[in-house]
Amino acid sequence: MDLRDILGIKYPIIQGGMANIATGKFASAISNAGGLGLIAAGGMTIKQLRENIAEAKSLTSKPFGVNIMLMHPNANEASDVVIEEGVKIVTTGAGNPGKYMVKWKKAGIKVFPIAPSVAYARRMESHGADGVIAEGTESGGHVGELTTMALVPQICAAVKIPVIAAGGIAGGPQMLAAFALGAVGVQLGTALLLAEECPIHTNYKQAIINAKDTDTTVTGRIGGVPVRILKNKMAREYLKREKEGAGLEELENFTLGSLHKAVFDGDIHNGSLMAGQVAGQLKEIRPAAVILQELYVEMKKSFDILKQISIWNDNHKE
Repeated sequence: MDLRDILGIKYPIIQGGMANIATGKFASAISNAGGLGLIAAGGMTIKQLRENIAEAKSLTSKPFGVNIMLMHPNANEASDVVIEEGVKIVTTGAGNPGKYMVKWKKAGIKVFPIAPSVAYARRMESHGADGVIAEGTESGGHVGELTTMALVPQICAAVKIPVIAAGGIAGGPQMLAAFALGAVGVQLGTALLLAEECPIHTNYKQAIINAKDTDTTVTGRIGGVPVRILKNKMAREYLKREKEGAGLEELENFTLGSLHKAVFDGDIHNGSLMAGQVAGQLKEIRPAAVILQELYVEMKKSFDILKQISIWNDNHKE
């Protein structure tokens, strides 16, 4: 089973549904580059969602989808919009899409919820999901506890539907590892922040380029809303307040608008610079088409190296 056949795309790669970043224009660029572009409904009004779907349709003839953050106040309306606008692929996060599944499936929509655990993946399979995105804690933004290396094979062993690996994937060897663990494809987020077509502020992109391997942290673990971001003034202050016992409302007010500050204003000190642990290996802004092609080529080269090692071992058995 191959994600390319399931979705009708060139590369087995899905773009993450990043709120305030994944616009119709960006999604279409990823789709035109050979992956599956996603529009993030979570950062949009319903009017904006319709406009971005229309824009994507005008810019690409390739498949694209919509990501719906189920905790968002307009999730119910967004669930109807994807049907009305003829969207054929939906990914979901931050909640259970079970109540929407019947109408989505009736409309011919393929549904891929993000699964942070085996139990959740099994539940999504029982609801009729076409596959799940097993996302490890290495990823940027909202995260779970399990690493991709531990999570993916356990979900693959527990369900019969396709599994897409996410979290900590930005190079060919990592992509090959995802396939070795049983995944049929991968989802990228942080790696695509450095695409030329990605609409985040240039300061945000430069912060990722400057990041070292240890430059991400997770805020919100104590309050039960863990989010991985780059370390900065805002992150340090948040963690300080959290450890001092600040309430959830106080912390929410403290970070209000912080993602907007990062994405649109380029405020690298007070903005929420969501990024995964692979930020430390990303050093160049390139076209989306180059990023996807090189990732896939690197994956195949890594596979060829493993085959050569296997052949050598077979030929030198005692």
